[in-house]
Amino acid sequence: MLKEYKTVSDVYGPLMIVDDVADVSYDELVEIQLQNGETRIGQVLEIEEDRAVVQIYGGGSGINLQETKVRFKGHPLEFGVSEDMIGRIYDGLGNLIDDGPEIIPDESLDINGQAINPMARDYPDEFIQTGISTIDHLNTLVRGQKLPVFSGSGLPHKELAAQIARQATVLNDDEKFAVVFAAMGITFEESKYFMDSFRETGAIDRSVMFVNLADDPAIERLATPKIALTAAEYLAYEKDMHVLVIMTDMTNYCEALREVSAARREVPGRRGYPGYLYTNLSTLYERAGRLEGSKGSVTQIPILTMPEDDITHPIPDLTGYITEGQIILDNDLNNQGIEPPINVLPSLSRLKDKGTGEGKTREDHSSTMNQLFAAYAKGKEAKELSVVLGESALSDTDKLYLKFTNAFEEEYVNQGFDTNRSIEETLELGWKLLSILPKSELTRIKDDMIEKYMPEGE
Repeated sequence: MLKEYKTVSDVYGPLMIVDDVADVSYDELVEIQLQNGETRIGQVLEIEEDRAVVQIYGGGSGINLQETKVRFKGHPLEFGVSEDMIGRIYDGLGNLIDDGPEIIPDESLDINGQAINPMARDYPDEFIQTGISTIDHLNTLVRGQKLPVFSGSGLPHKELAAQIARQATVLNDDEKFAVVFAAMGITFEESKYFMDSFRETGAIDRSVMFVNLADDPAIERLATPKIALTAAEYLAYEKDMHVLVIMTDMTNYCEALREVSAARREVPGRRGYPGYLYTNLSTLYERAGRLEGSKGSVTQIPILTMPEDDITHPIPDLTGYITEGQIILDNDLNNQGIEPPINVLPSLSRLKDKGTGEGKTREDHSSTMNQLFAAYAKGKEAKELSVVLGESALSDTDKLYLKFTNAFEEEYVNQGFDTNRSIEETLELGWKLLSILPKSELTRIKDDMIEKYMPEGE
């Protein structure tokens, strides 16, 4: 039988202290009934002898210590899952907000998930097409990977997130594909943008959305990605679907974590974030992957805004350690009006070689990727040299590299947020740009591939 307590001794911020408790466990779900009849939920953060520290979803405002009743439910916070989730919109705590009918769940799952045995993991090696050339060709996303996007203040990461959610697909595969979209701490305008974009393009028909707004209690942000990943794992491992999870903005999640840490009076780590920030982020990111014997998979694209555009800040720094690369948005490209402003040189997908090549994309994928990288890097050097010394100081070859770089940014990178390019279209565009350079400069591509794929007359 569940016990009811009226022994709340203190409330500070989003935390509540309950005394004289018995048989309470870490992470246990808590039901809190206020004096006015309102009910909130919480989660046990810490237990010390007969005292429990409870994290309150919904915040601790308006709680009367004497009149508040607390009931420990005997299980962690759970989310009811069903295939009917697809096409629906939830708030950050997993409550439906789209005015549709209630869903009868097949089962309720612990939002913290279950640890995956590393020996049961299958290696990510299947290409996912996002329709974005700079990702598909140069920083390829593969099924089961976690590939974050590092953005900055004022950069169009929300447009990029919506574009990936609309366009992403697994090629040459009969399995169903779904997108789980988790938004944390976004404004109402951003929320409306995502919802309208998904509905207008029909992407909502294969998506599950979780939306936590900026004016929602910050504490709820800690539950949003966990609930979203619980939905993704159910669709992937129970329903054999390929699931792409897009989480934006992870910086807001980490700020909420810092707020709770400060309320607990914990000793702060770097920049005031808790010392367990790395561990906490890894519990989210490591829920991506493929399992042996399972057709489904969970692929993650976490999106974060780097405070002060500082890539050494703890959030992007630790994210980079846990994940397999990063896509970096660039202020200079954005100021030139290039959409999406992805800077390919510092961007990286550590698993790109495993998801490309004959049978997955095309045989010329890897060699053209390496040649484009090399040519763009050399062209950027020529561009900087022309700014300092003038274009007249450049050699004829340097001028061709400069021409290539300008065309690369204007035609290849700058595809807009509504253009969905197939990998074949991207590769053909890459060959067209490489034709600007003399064949003697294409040292990273075999002669037989040049003969086969280089546009005639070039």
